[in-house]
Amino acid sequence: MRPVKERSTPTPDSAESNTATTSPDVAATESGSETAAIEFRRPRIADGRRLWQIARDSQVLDVNSGYAYVLWCRDFADTSVVATDDTDRPVGFVTGYRRPDSPNTLFVWQVAVDADQRGRGVAGRMLDALLDRLEPLGVTRLETTVSPDNEASIAMFTALARRRGTHITRTELFAPDDFPDSHLAEDLYTIGE
Repeated sequence: MRPVKERSTPTPDSAESNTATTSPDVAATESGSETAAIEFRRPRIADGRRLWQIARDSQVLDVNSGYAYVLWCRDFADTSVVATDDTDRPVGFVTGYRRPDSPNTLFVWQVAVDADQRGRGVAGRMLDALLDRLEPLGVTRLETTVSPDNEASIAMFTALARRRGTHITRTELFAPDDFPDSHLAEDLYTIGE
């Protein structure tokens, strides 16, 4: 691993309170009217197909096999979360796992939200809900990789660190030639100590 390139330390004024919840979350539109409630829960095997569709439709994520998403919903449900609409249909997800050599670390593999739900803070609220669920189990740090050109993800994880009142660091992790196919570099972002 290469040395830390950046470190961000939140200031007391910039740290927002953590408002994630697993109960219904009603968002307000700019006009002040309410939109459909969003709930957060563990994924179920039956959600695997929908998670694959959301990843595919994002046109940004590396899309894994359908089998991978179904298996993820079975084997890593405790370290993942789905956002559902009022019909219990997944409209977003975070897949993650606890690192075997560092069980206090949640590695976030993918974060995706349906196009019609974007701009409502669903991704950030899913991350907060997942971390809140795992904190009593000893998870104190989050890791993820982000390609250097993915400004939206960098901003989302930086905001997560700020909301949680902790540090975020970036180190170079994977170079393009580490991959067997055409792939951008992936930097490692670590939130927490």
